[in-house]
Amino acid sequence: MQWVLSSKEINFPYPLGLTLLHMVFSSVLCFMLTKIFKILKVEEGMTAEIYATSVVPIGSMFAMTLWLGNTAYLYISVAFAQMLKAIMPVAVFVLGVAAGLEIMNCRMLLVMSVISFGVLVASYGEIDINWVGVVYQMGGVVGEALRLIFMEILVKRKGLKLNPISVMYYVSPCSALCLFFPWIFLERTKMEEHGSWNFPPLVLLLNCLCTFALNLSVFLVITHTSALTIRVAGVVKDWVVVLLSALLFADTKLTIINLFGYGIAIAGVAAYNNQKLKKEVSRGSVSDPEQSVPLATSSASSK
Repeated sequence: MQWVLSSKEINFPYPLGLTLLHMVFSSVLCFMLTKIFKILKVEEGMTAEIYATSVVPIGSMFAMTLWLGNTAYLYISVAFAQMLKAIMPVAVFVLGVAAGLEIMNCRMLLVMSVISFGVLVASYGEIDINWVGVVYQMGGVVGEALRLIFMEILVKRKGLKLNPISVMYYVSPCSALCLFFPWIFLERTKMEEHGSWNFPPLVLLLNCLCTFALNLSVFLVITHTSALTIRVAGVVKDWVVVLLSALLFADTKLTIINLFGYGIAIAGVAAYNNQKLKKEVSRGSVSDPEQSVPLATSSASSK
């Protein structure tokens, strides 16, 4: 994503427009695969009431997450953005407590404090910190946390479960529509003035395909593995993203304080994941890995 947005590379500094293209591409491809070629099947059970009360809130929060998270890459490095994302469990937990889904206790309060401290240390060690980028990234974190809360409240309680392609089939058009209106007012005129409609077709296609494949792979992993595997893979993925971005992007400079703070935050995230897994096991929530996944969608597009 940053490679496309960066002025030193493709130079397409329109994160809202690019994210909109991703969602439109995902919507069209899902429709073609399920309705035209009928290679994949969309599971039944979706009603107008469920779509309005579940898909729309989740899709709108997903759009917000991608919009703000991708915009942050115009101001901060991929590595630092990933470090800020480590605060996600804190946002989810705080909103969960406010919504009555989580219970505040001393152990979780300690875990949240460790994660917050780690992110603060990592931020302190950032050489070229840009607070505009930080605000955008934290806005994306809040959007993702709200999406997860809506999933818990609006979907899981209704017992609706869909396969990965069904999730993308329903959510992508909603997210695209939520992105379309702000794009008209915020980026459309700028793109016309700077002639940015001439986005290289091959690069655009590959970028959209990569985003689609990444989102779909996340759902496939969820479908065919356990919750523990997903959480462990997530921690490993975070470290890989940080280290690779430092190697691939010249403007990414990691300091010892950066890595030390991020290490503390990841340790807190691991403790949080462990607590959540124990809670799931105690509730009997860890079920057959071949089952369908809850109606959700990944924020992988912002990676």
